Amino acid sequence: MLTELSITNLAIIEKLQVSFHAGLTALTGETGAGKSIIIDAVSLIMGERASLDLIRSGCDEAAVEALFDISQLPLIKLELQERGFDADQELIIKRTLSRSGKNRIFINGGMATVSVASSLARSLINIYGQHESQTLLRPENQLQLLDSYAGLSKQRENFAKLFAELAGVVETLTTLDQQEREAARRMDVAQFQQEEITLAELHDGEDEQLEEERQIIASAEKRLTVTNQAYDVLYNGDGALLGQLQHITTALKDIAHIDQTLTPLAGSLDEAYLLLEDSALSLRNYVSRIESDPQALQRIEDRLDLISRLKRKYGATIAEILQFKQQLDQEIGSLQGRVEDRQQLEATRQQLEQQIREQGAALTAQRRSAALKLQQELTSEVGQLAMKDAVIEVAFEPFPEPRSSGYERVELLFSPNPGEQARPLAKIASGGELSRLMLAFKQVLPESDVPTLIFDEVDTGISGATSELVGKKLKNVATRQQVFCITHLPQVASCADHHLLVKKSSDQQRTTTSVVELSQTERIGEIARMLAGEKITPSALNHAEVMLAEFAGC
Repeated sequence: MLTELSITNLAIIEKLQVSFHAGLTALTGETGAGKSIIIDAVSLIMGERASLDLIRSGCDEAAVEALFDISQLPLIKLELQERGFDADQELIIKRTLSRSGKNRIFINGGMATVSVASSLARSLINIYGQHESQTLLRPENQLQLLDSYAGLSKQRENFAKLFAELAGVVETLTTLDQQEREAARRMDVAQFQQEEITLAELHDGEDEQLEEERQIIASAEKRLTVTNQAYDVLYNGDGALLGQLQHITTALKDIAHIDQTLTPLAGSLDEAYLLLEDSALSLRNYVSRIESDPQALQRIEDRLDLISRLKRKYGATIAEILQFKQQLDQEIGSLQGRVEDRQQLEATRQQLEQQIREQGAALTAQRRSAALKLQQELTSEVGQLAMKDAVIEVAFEPFPEPRSSGYERVELLFSPNPGEQARPLAKIASGGELSRLMLAFKQVLPESDVPTLIFDEVDTGISGATSELVGKKLKNVATRQQVFCITHLPQVASCADHHLLVKKSSDQQRTTTSVVELSQTERIGEIARMLAGEKITPSALNHAEVMLAEFAGC
């Protein structure tokens, strides 16, 4: 709730600091004392557009600061934390106006924007009176009031979730449709690339193996020449090494009988002969296997050329080409799955549309049924508030297509006098009528989304027993919320738990407004003034005392 308001250099207020309490607080004072300035100050905290004309004459800057107790408001604390502000037990919103145009807003000491401050303040306080931002004037709020009255908040929330889910599915389908042509082109390319790599039947390391085979086949003539020469030198040619080695070995063996020390050498030459003989036989076998195969060479060349072309297109190595094919396989699978995904999404959309039609129809039927009852109750309530001939209607305007709130727009229509056509509240209701209409709503709908309410001009055009009834209804609302009422009626002020007097004073040079909380004795004097005017008589004082005593428990 609002616990304190500080105002500096705003209009005719020089310096003002006032504390507030729970329950019903009446603000009274003579016409022109500055009660409307209090409303202006709170409106600035709520983010209303600021006019430099509000800055006190002769001053460069004005400031308004509001202190709220949020100890029992966890959602407000959470919002503060999410926005990066300190969130303890109190919330301070300060707004400054400067003639230089450097207007600022602070939340718990930190710089903020008007929109953030407005979001927080409007969750804490509402003003009902001559203000364009009246929540009651907005059709979307009127629909919410009807749903709250009918107990349809949960159904509306479920409908909004279905609508949001459908919107997401439709958006996805639209995106798929937009991407379908590009996806088809990409599928053709990917399938061509996949087929080209698949038909190549590549194996990792194949290019290296083929390169070795190519070199071997291409060098057949050179290998044949070299190995033939080696075979001739060792075995087959004139003066072959093996023949000469055999002759040398035989000669050494003959003289080894004379000198036994030559026996090991002769043995070594025997071993060398055997080794050279094996080598010669291997060369002969190798030569017999050498073939010149141009066709095999061409096949290898063609294969290497294919691999080279694939490398230029898909990867520097066969391993990279095969990895690219794996990626193609996955992409093609994904592209092929798009058709199945779209079919599933289409089925989901149809299912959601059916659910929306069913829940929307049920929501509409419940709203229409509740609207008839709400019309009767509101008309009865406003009839008790000096608008006995007024008529309130709940008009339904169907939407061509559903929205997140349902299939219809709801608007409250109001006719204050017999024979007049009921018209939208914003076009016909005065500030005082709006305040009383909101008061009537608070009787029919005791739950509220904000802890503090300010009623301005709720008593315009009423008197007598009706004004007493207004006071009692305000007091009833104040059992659940903090309520402020700016009033000219003593009956309404007498019902208040607290009484603030707004008064204006002048020293012949400057005019200043102040606000003081009245004691019980001071309240008697103020009520007497409201009853009798400037000349307060003993009978007026007595009447005021009786009225306060009588209305104390209203």
